[in-house]
Amino acid sequence: MSNIPETGRTPRVQIRLIVIQVLVVSLLLTLGGRLWYLQIRQGDEYAAKASGNHVQQVVKPAVRGAILDARGVPIADNETRLVVSASRTELMKMKDDGKAVLARLAGVLGMTAKEVAEKVRLCDAETPQPCWNGSPYQPIPITDEATAKQALQIRERTEEFPGITAEPTAVRRYPAPGKSQTSQVLGYLSPVTDEEIKKAENTDSPYLRSDQVGRSGLERTYDKELRGKAGVTRYEVDNLGRVIGEAESDPAEAGANVVTSIDSRVQAVTEYELNEAMKAARLEMDRNTNKLYEADAGAAVVMENKTGRVVAMASLPDYDPNSWVGGISGKDYAKFTSKKSNYPLLNRAIQGQAAPGSIFKVISSTAAVNAGYDFNGNYPCPSSYSIGGQVFKNFESQGYGSINLGRALEVSCDTVFYHLAHEQWKKDGGNSPKKPKDWFYKTAHQFGLGKETGIDLPNEVTGRVPDRQWKKDYWEANKDGWCKTGKKGGEYAEQIAYENCLEGMRMRAGDSVNYSIGQGDTLVTPIQMATIYAAIANGGTLYDPTVGKAVISADGKKTTEIEPKAHGKLPMNQKTRKQIEQALAGVATTGSAAWRFGGWPQDKIPMHAKTGTAEVYGKQTTSWFASYTPDYTIVMTISQGGTGSGASGPAVRKIYEAMYGLTEDGEQDVKKALLPKPQSALPKVEPDGSIHAPTVKPYLPLKPSPPTDTQDLATAGGGPLLWRRD
Repeated sequence: MSNIPETGRTPRVQIRLIVIQVLVVSLLLTLGGRLWYLQIRQGDEYAAKASGNHVQQVVKPAVRGAILDARGVPIADNETRLVVSASRTELMKMKDDGKAVLARLAGVLGMTAKEVAEKVRLCDAETPQPCWNGSPYQPIPITDEATAKQALQIRERTEEFPGITAEPTAVRRYPAPGKSQTSQVLGYLSPVTDEEIKKAENTDSPYLRSDQVGRSGLERTYDKELRGKAGVTRYEVDNLGRVIGEAESDPAEAGANVVTSIDSRVQAVTEYELNEAMKAARLEMDRNTNKLYEADAGAAVVMENKTGRVVAMASLPDYDPNSWVGGISGKDYAKFTSKKSNYPLLNRAIQGQAAPGSIFKVISSTAAVNAGYDFNGNYPCPSSYSIGGQVFKNFESQGYGSINLGRALEVSCDTVFYHLAHEQWKKDGGNSPKKPKDWFYKTAHQFGLGKETGIDLPNEVTGRVPDRQWKKDYWEANKDGWCKTGKKGGEYAEQIAYENCLEGMRMRAGDSVNYSIGQGDTLVTPIQMATIYAAIANGGTLYDPTVGKAVISADGKKTTEIEPKAHGKLPMNQKTRKQIEQALAGVATTGSAAWRFGGWPQDKIPMHAKTGTAEVYGKQTTSWFASYTPDYTIVMTISQGGTGSGASGPAVRKIYEAMYGLTEDGEQDVKKALLPKPQSALPKVEPDGSIHAPTVKPYLPLKPSPPTDTQDLATAGGGPLLWRRD
C-alpha cells in the first residue's frame, strides 16, 4: 500500500509549502508594518518633505511704511535701488568657499576683494564690523548702490557669478529736509537674526529671513507696524525644478505709516541753533580754567505743553542714518562707537544724564513750600553760606539781601536754597535721623525724577535722585574702593574718598545743600526737565512724552491715533504753581535771563525761563536753559558749554522766534511763523499710498549768525533751510 497522500504530496513537499507560506506571510506583515509606519506613524513628516521637494517658495519682502512728520513730510521712507547680494549658502558649496567669485564681483563693483569678503562674513564676539549679523541662509547685500551697467554685467554672466544676484529692491531712505537729521529719534535698521526668528515664531508678528528690523529710535518702537507682512508665492515644480503650476500665493501687505509729532522745519532750526550755540561757546573763555569751553555735546527738546508731544528733539554729535542702509562700513561703525567721536549714536535728550544746576530750583521751591516754608517769606541771600568749616558760595559770589522764594528763583540765589535745605536737614534729625520727612527728596520723586518719563523711544535712562536709600546702596557698592584710596588731608579726590569711606552712607548737611541747587549726585535728562516745565505751564499735569502721533494703514483706510497719556500731577497747589510761574516770567524780564530776552513781546507771548549752570568735577560747567510759552516748552543743555543764559539762552530764543515768526522789532509775522500753534490735523493718505504733504520752499533765518573766527566767510550767514507753505 502506498504512503503517498491522495493529493500526491509527500511530507517533505508539505513541509516546504508550509515554510514558504510562513515566509510569504512574514514578508507581507513586514511590508504592511513598514507601510503603516511610513503612512500613519510618520505620514505627516514625509508628506511635508515630499511637498517640499515639489513646492518652492518665493518670498517678496513687504514695503516698509514711512515715518512722517506732523504735516506728512517723510522723514524716513523708501526708494528703489539696484542691490547686489550674495548667497552664502551657495558660496560655501564651492571648493574655495566662493573666494574667486567674490574677487570677480569686487572687480565689477569697484570694490576691493577684502571689502566684499568682510560683507559676507558672519558676526560673532570676535568679528568686528563690517560683518553680517542676519541669518546666514538669506541673501547678504554687498551694495545697494550698483549701477545699471554693473547689474547687467552680473546678470549676463551668471556662470561667472553663481550665488550672486542683482535686483531692484526697495531700500530704506532717510531724507534730510532742511538739513535736519533727526538721527537718534529715527534710529536705523539691520537684518533679523536666527535667534529673533525663533523667538517670534509663535507670535502674531513672526519674522522672515528677509526682514530688516528696527534697532533703535522710532524704527524699533514701531517696528511691528512699519514692517508689514511679506508675500509668499508657492510654485509647484517637477523633479527637474521646472515650474508646472502655482500652488497658492499670499500677497505682501505694505507696512503702515507712522505719523509723528515732529515738525521737520522746527527740527531743522533746533539742530542748527544747538550746533551754532556749541560753536559760539567754543569761542568763549572759561574763567575758572582760562581755557576755551569745549562744548563737546548737547541736546534740545521742543514739546507741546498740553499734550507732551515732542515737536523737535536734537542731540549732538549726531550721525547720518543712511550709513546703516545696505550694511554699515567698518569705518563708519568705528566712528559711531568711538570715544573720540563722543558716541553720536547716543540720544542725549533721553540718555544723556547731568546735574541740572539751577533749573532744579523749581523742585526745591515746591519742596520748601510743602515742608511749611512761606513762599513769600523773607530769606537771606548773602554771598556765601557756611556749615561748620565749609563755605558754600553763591554763584559769582553775589548777594541780594532778604528776598522771597520768587525773587530767589529770578536771580537764581543759591544761598536761599542752601539755608532752607540745611534747616530742613536739621529738622529731619541731622546725622542721626529717626523719622525724617525728606521733603526735598520726596518732592523730586513726585516730580517724576529718578524714573523714566515713558517716552515712546527705546533705552531711556532714569537719572538719579540721591536720597537716603541711594546713599546706602552706593556706599555699600563703593566703600572698599574709597577706604583703599582715601587719605585724610590728601588731594581733593583723596579727601573726598576718605570722607566717603567713613560716613558715605549718611545724608550729610553738605549733601543736602548741594542737592537743593541741583548739584552733587543728582542726575536728570533733558526730556525729564522738559516734562516738568511743560507741566508747570499746563496747570500741573505730567504727560508721557510722545513722538508717535498716529498709525495710518498703507491704503489710508485705517487710522489709529496715539492719544496723550498722563503719569501724574505736580505736587503743588495752583497757588504755588502760579507763584512759581510768575517768578519764571521774572527770570526772562528782570532776572538771570533778562539780558537775553530784551525786546521780547512779553505781553503777547509770555515767556517763562530758568537758567542753570551745573558744576561737574573734572570738567567745565554744563549749560542749561529751561523755558516755556503758553504753547511750548524748550529745554536745551550743552555739556562743557558754560552758563545757561550765556550758551543756551540765545539759541532757545532763536527757536522761539522761528516758531512764532517774530521780526527783529518783536512783531509777529504769521506768514513767516513755522508753528505758531501746535499742529492738530493728521496728514491724509490716499488708497494708492500717496501722502498729502505741503509744498515747501526754503528761506533763510531772520537773523543769520555773524561769521566767527572759525567760520568760512564765504559760507557765513547761510543758516538752515526752513519751510513755509506756498
